[in-house]
Amino acid sequence: MRFRPCIDLHEGKVKQIIGSSLDEQGQSLQTNFVSGHTPAYFAELYRRDGLSGGHVIMLGAGNEAAAAEALAAYPQGLQIGGGINPDNALFWLQKGAAKLIVTSYIFPDQDFSLPRLQELSALIGPDKLVLDLSCCHRGDYYYVASNRWQSLTSLRLDAESFSKLARYCSEFLVHAVEAEGKQAGIDLQLVETLAEYCPLPATYAGGIADMQDIVQIGKVGKGRIDFTVGSALDIFGGKLLKYDDLKAFR
Repeated sequence: MRFRPCIDLHEGKVKQIIGSSLDEQGQSLQTNFVSGHTPAYFAELYRRDGLSGGHVIMLGAGNEAAAAEALAAYPQGLQIGGGINPDNALFWLQKGAAKLIVTSYIFPDQDFSLPRLQELSALIGPDKLVLDLSCCHRGDYYYVASNRWQSLTSLRLDAESFSKLARYCSEFLVHAVEAEGKQAGIDLQLVETLAEYCPLPATYAGGIADMQDIVQIGKVGKGRIDFTVGSALDIFGGKLLKYDDLKAFR
C-alpha cells in the first residue's frame, strides 16, 4: 500500500474542493482550501521525498499552464488527468507526464465506449493509461460517474468490467464520489470491492480523515490498494493528517 500524492488544479491554482460540487457553471462549488504555493512547489516536494505516481488533476479549463509547470518540476513522476483525449494525449506525455488519467472521453453520453478506450490505449500504450473509475453507490452496485461527477454512467464496477478494462490500461484511480472532500470517513465497501475484483494496481480516494482510515484501507484492501489524501492533509489545510507521516508509505 502506497501513498499517492495529489495536485488538484482549479482556475490555475492548487485547491481542495468537494468534487461532487464541481458543476459546469461553478455556481455550487464548495472549496475547502486554496494554496498560496505554486503547482511546482508541490511537485518538487513530492520529487524530493521520492513519492512517485501522484496525480495532477485539471478541474475544468484554464489549468493547462499550471499543469505543465507541475510536470516540468517532476518529469515522469506524476500522472495527469482532466480532459484527456486522443487530440492532446501525446502533448501531455511530451510535457513529462508519466501516465494519462482518463474518464469522460470513454463515456460519451454516459455510455461506456470500448472503441474509444481501444483507440486511446493503442495510441499511447496500455502502460501509459490510467482509468479513473470514480463512482457512486446505487442499489447493490457502484456505477462510474463522469462529466465532473455530475452524471452516472452505465458502467457497473464488478469482476467482469474490471477484467475487460484491465486489457487496455495499467492501473485504476477510484474516488468515492459521495465521500470525496468531506473528511467524514472512507467507503470501506468500495475499498473491499477494489481488493476483491481489481486485477491491476488501484488507488482509492475519498473521505480519508485520519490515520485510522488509512489503517482500515490497508486492512480491508489487503495491503494492495494505494490511497491519496486531499483536504485532511496538513499541506492542504487539514488538521488530522501530517504529510511527513504519510511519506513512510512509499
